Amino acid sequence: MSHLITLATCNLNQWALDFEGNRDRILESIKLAKAEGARLRVGPELEITGYGCLDHFLENDLYIHSWEMYAQIIRSPETHGLLLDIGMPVLHKNVRYNCRLLSLDGQILFIRPKIWLANDGNYREMRFFTPWMKTAQVEQFLLPPLIQKITNQRFVPFGDAVIRTLDTCIGAETCEELFTPQSPHIAMSLDGVEIITNSSGSHHELRKLNRRLELITSATRRCGGVYLYANQRGCDGDRLYYDGCALIAVNGKVVAQGSQFCLKDVEVVTATVDLEEVRTQRASFLSRGLQAVNSNVKFERIDVNEELAPIESRFNPKIAPSKERPIFYHSAEEEIALGPACWMWDYLRRCNGTGFFLPLSGGIDSCATAVIVHSMCRLVVKECHEGNQQVLADARKLSRKGESWVPQVPQDLASCLFHTCFMGTENSSKDTRSRSRELAKVISSYHVDFNMDSLVGSVVALFEVTTGKRPIFKIFGGSQTENLALQNIQARLRMVLAYLFAQLLPWVRRIPNGGSLLVLGSANVDECLRGYLTKYDCSSADINPIGGISKTDLKRFIAYAAKTFDMPILEEFLTATPTAELEPITKDYVQSDEIDMGMTYEELSIFGYLRKVEKCGPYSMFLKLLHEWTPRLTPAQVAEKVKKFFFFYAINRHKQTVITPSYHAEQYSPDDNRFDLRPFLINPRFAWASKKIDQIVAQCEGKDIKELDVMSVD
Repeated sequence: MSHLITLATCNLNQWALDFEGNRDRILESIKLAKAEGARLRVGPELEITGYGCLDHFLENDLYIHSWEMYAQIIRSPETHGLLLDIGMPVLHKNVRYNCRLLSLDGQILFIRPKIWLANDGNYREMRFFTPWMKTAQVEQFLLPPLIQKITNQRFVPFGDAVIRTLDTCIGAETCEELFTPQSPHIAMSLDGVEIITNSSGSHHELRKLNRRLELITSATRRCGGVYLYANQRGCDGDRLYYDGCALIAVNGKVVAQGSQFCLKDVEVVTATVDLEEVRTQRASFLSRGLQAVNSNVKFERIDVNEELAPIESRFNPKIAPSKERPIFYHSAEEEIALGPACWMWDYLRRCNGTGFFLPLSGGIDSCATAVIVHSMCRLVVKECHEGNQQVLADARKLSRKGESWVPQVPQDLASCLFHTCFMGTENSSKDTRSRSRELAKVISSYHVDFNMDSLVGSVVALFEVTTGKRPIFKIFGGSQTENLALQNIQARLRMVLAYLFAQLLPWVRRIPNGGSLLVLGSANVDECLRGYLTKYDCSSADINPIGGISKTDLKRFIAYAAKTFDMPILEEFLTATPTAELEPITKDYVQSDEIDMGMTYEELSIFGYLRKVEKCGPYSMFLKLLHEWTPRLTPAQVAEKVKKFFFFYAINRHKQTVITPSYHAEQYSPDDNRFDLRPFLINPRFAWASKKIDQIVAQCEGKDIKELDVMSVD
C-alpha cells in the first residue's frame, strides 16, 4: 500500500524591507506549488520582511507591515487549497519572536516561534528576537484586528506544537535548530511527526553546502521522515549571499534539490513522497520504538479536520513517488564564479545603478574581479535566452538599451555596464599595462588608460614647498617612512581618480539618465587580514566581490576560468609575480607582495583560519604550527612567523573599521563591522604570549629556560 503526497519548498530572492515585492514573490511561489499539485508549501525564514533587516527588526513599524502583507496573502483565494508555512516576525506579549505562521484555506492554524537562535559568526538574532524556551508548550495569541476581520478568529495557538491532519502529522523547525546538538526534529520524530519543515536564511561560504546537506540527510536517515528545506537566495541588502539549494529528503535520500546559484527570483521545488516508506522505516528499528515510548516530550496537536493526501491521490496510477537523486555540489572554483556574480547582479539592479567601475591594475586580484563581472554577464545573458522576463527587464533597464534589446553574448552587456581603468605611473611595467588592456578587450569593458605621474609629482612638490623637504624612495637612499609615504600617495590618489571617473564616465559616454558607477574593490581576504593595503586607497570602494576569498582560491578560480570561459589571456595573470608596483623598478629590484609582507599567501590563509575558526591566540597558534611545520622550519622560525603575523595583524586592525563591504565567502574574514568583532587598538607585541613562545623555543633548542625572564607557568 502507498500513501502519496506532493510537497513543495522554495528558494526566494527576498529583499530586506521590500514588503510588496516579497509578498508578490511569496504569492508566485504558492501559485507554482499549486500548479504542481502540492498540498504543503514551505517558504524561507522571515520571508515577508527579508532575513537581513538587522536593527530594523527593533522597529514596531516592521511588525505592522508584516501583518498587512500576511493579510493580503491569506485572504487571496489563490492561496487556499494547500497548507502554507510562511516566515515573519511576530510581537507576542511585547516580546519579539522569529516565527512561522501555518495556515490552511485562510485560517491560521498556529504560530511557531523559533526556539534556538543563530547568534554567532554573521548572525546576531538575539539582538532582535527572544527564543521560545518553553519546550512543547503553547499559549494563546491575540490576533491583530486586521487579521481577525479576515479569518474570523480571535485567538490562535502560539508556541511549540505540531499539526495533525486526518492522515499525517507535520512539525516545523527553523534554520539554526537543524545545526544544534538536540535539534527539535529528534523529539518531533519520536512523537510521531512524519513531515518536518525547515525555513532557513543560510548564507554561502566556500565549501559549506555539504555540511548543511549532510545534517539534513543524516537527520532523516536516523529518525526517518520527510524533510522540506527552504532557503533565502540572493543578496537581500548586506554582505551575505543566501545560496538557496532548497531540497526534499525522505529517510536520508534526497528526492528533489533546487539550484544553489541562480538569478531566478522564485524557484519552487516539488516531490511526491510515500508516507508509508516513513512508517515502514521507523517501525523496523526496535531501539527507535523504545526511545519513542520513553520520550518525555509530547507535543500538543493542532487538529485539522482534513486529509493532506486525499484518498483518490493515494492510488492514482499516474502519480509515482519521486526517485532518489544524487546530491549536486559545485566546485570551489564554480562557487567563486557564481556566488559573487549573483550577489553583484542583485546589488546593481536593486540600487538601480548605471554599472561598475574597476581599477584594473594588471594583477591577479583585479583580474579575478573583472572575470567575476564577466561571469555575471554570462549568467544574465543565459537567463535572458531562457526566457526569464525579470532578468531581461532588469538588463534592459540598466543598459538603457530600450524595450526590444536582447543581449546575445556576455560582451554585449559588459560593454554597457562595465568600465575599467589602468592608472599607471613611472613605477608601472609594460606587462601590467598590456595585460590590463588585453583583458578589457576580451571582456569588452569600456577601458581607459592614463599615467598619473604629474598628479603624484604635484602632491610631492606641494609637500616640498610647504616643508622644505622632499621624500625619496628607499632604494635611492630614503628612509622607510619616506618610502611608505611615497607609495601611499599613489595608492590614495588612485581612489580619488576612481571615484572621479566613476562619476563622469557615464556623462562622457552620454548614457541616458546615467548616474555614478559603482566602484569595485579588489583586495583579497588575506591582504585584508594582514593589512597589506593602504587605508583609503583603491581598495576603498563601494563593494568588493573578492574581499572574502583567499589568494590561493583566486588563483584556482582564474585557472578554471581560463579554460571554462575560453580566455587564454588569464594564463598570463597566473604566472605574473604579485606586485603593488608602487616602488621604482630597477635592474636589481622589483617589488614583490610576499617579500613585502614577510609571509606567503598560503601562510596567511593558515594564520587566518587558526586565528578566527580555531580561536587561536599567538601562543596556541605557535604550538599548533610547531607540530605541523617542523622539521621543515625550526621552532625559532615558526615563532618568528607567528609573531610577525600577529604584529602586523594588530597594527593594521584599524583598517578593518573602514574596509569596503565585501562578499562573505570565507570563515576567517576579518570584517570587524559584522563578522570579526575585535578591538582595533591592540598591543602588537603580545608581550606575555611572546615570552611563553620564547620559553618553548628555548626548550626545543635545549637551552636552560631558567635564563629566560619568564615566570613558571603550569
